[in-house]
Amino acid sequence: MFGKIILITGVTHGLGRAMTAEFARLGHTVLGCGRSEKEIKKLRGQFAAPHDFYGVDVASDEAVKSWASVCLATHGPPDLLINNAGVINSNARLWEVGAREFDEVIDTNVKGVANVIRYFVPEMVRRKKGVIVNFSSGWGRSVDAEVAAYCASKWAVEGLTQALALELPSGMAAVAVNPGIVNTRMLRSAFGPSAAAHPTPEIWAQVSVPFLLRLGPGDSGKPLSVPSAGTAA
Repeated sequence: MFGKIILITGVTHGLGRAMTAEFARLGHTVLGCGRSEKEIKKLRGQFAAPHDFYGVDVASDEAVKSWASVCLATHGPPDLLINNAGVINSNARLWEVGAREFDEVIDTNVKGVANVIRYFVPEMVRRKKGVIVNFSSGWGRSVDAEVAAYCASKWAVEGLTQALALELPSGMAAVAVNPGIVNTRMLRSAFGPSAAAHPTPEIWAQVSVPFLLRLGPGDSGKPLSVPSAGTAA
């Protein structure tokens, strides 16, 4: 085993997949999860041991508990835990968002973060070492029309993270990070064709991964943002 142990949720596409490739390229071990078993199989083929990937829906407490028991037994607690998995509602006024879609946003973006923290962070606390990064959004610090469910979930992540930071022992950190505007499937859902004006996840990862690796106890509780990765070519 080499480098740091990096645990990332939502690795099957977008930011999670790009971070996986960049962390691995830099010599760190990545443990990741995602909902698509097909994509998880591809990741296992692309990144051999000690990297490992699992089909997990973070909205399921039991699924996260099972995943954590395997990861902690084989690799120990992560040095850097990144709660990246997230979904966004289809553009619609709040009263037009159905209960099932609203629940999916909250269950993934808020409960999913809490589930991962519940089963991984106690071992990090015992070691009194490690950084927890919960991905927020610009819409976790501001709002816009037709994304109220998503805004609510990311504002919740900001508050949850600041409270968590007060509960951790000295030497650890919990940080809410706004990844910035990146041309992902989620952004295309909200922005449409104009999303193409923004950096790809791969370009973004070249800036974000070193930034995330530098986070430490002095950053705990701070609302931070990944430095701009520029615009798409």
